[in-house]
Amino acid sequence: MTIVGILDRFIGKESNVAFKKNLRNVLGFTPGKTALYQAALTHRSVRDSADENNERLEYLGDAILSGIVADFLFKKYPYKEEGFLTEMRSKMVNRNKLNEIAIKMGLKKITFYNKFDNSLKMSQIFGNTLEAVVGAIYLDKGFVKTKKWVLECIIIPHLYMEDLEALEINHKNKLYGWANKNGKNLEFETLDERIEGGRRLFTIGAVVDGALLAEGKAYNKKDASQIAAAIAIDKLGLNKVEGEEE
Repeated sequence: MTIVGILDRFIGKESNVAFKKNLRNVLGFTPGKTALYQAALTHRSVRDSADENNERLEYLGDAILSGIVADFLFKKYPYKEEGFLTEMRSKMVNRNKLNEIAIKMGLKKITFYNKFDNSLKMSQIFGNTLEAVVGAIYLDKGFVKTKKWVLECIIIPHLYMEDLEALEINHKNKLYGWANKNGKNLEFETLDERIEGGRRLFTIGAVVDGALLAEGKAYNKKDASQIAAAIAIDKLGLNKVEGEEE
């Protein structure tokens, strides 16, 4: 083996050790199958191949996380109807909430993505990454350990049931209610539509009486509208007003 080959092998081994250490710091355990977590933390903006990025693991993790959350809610609320349980699950696993949790956990720091793409920094890719990590843990450690990890590292420290019960997740409906009450004309307009990393990125604006109040970006119009509405609600101070009235 050449000197260059020996150095490459040594550097690769050192890099793998560092990656495992970072994973252990974020996840709280030492991973077994490192390649699974490397894929889980790799966004399609840097790896387009389906077996190298996290989209397949995101699909798997989404289903597993949803099932674990459904089981948790079913047991926590034995007398609540299906509609309540469904709404609570959507509040717990919605993109905004998962993205927030992923960033707090430190996943953003170890996710491989195109850091020159400013739209990705503001998008929900880290919530998707969290789902992919759940998928990786399932394949590496099995369902029982995955469920334990989700409970101890996601649900208990980051999801407060009383707050979620009171949370209005449909920001658009809330903003429409404010507009109707105050005689305002509210519209959601598509401000921009472009291809980013092989996917269509939408910019939606919340427009009140012809003036742009807020805008949101996402890979579908529904999510972009909700983000724009949430920002508009914050700008208008509607959450603060509600809290004072209560």
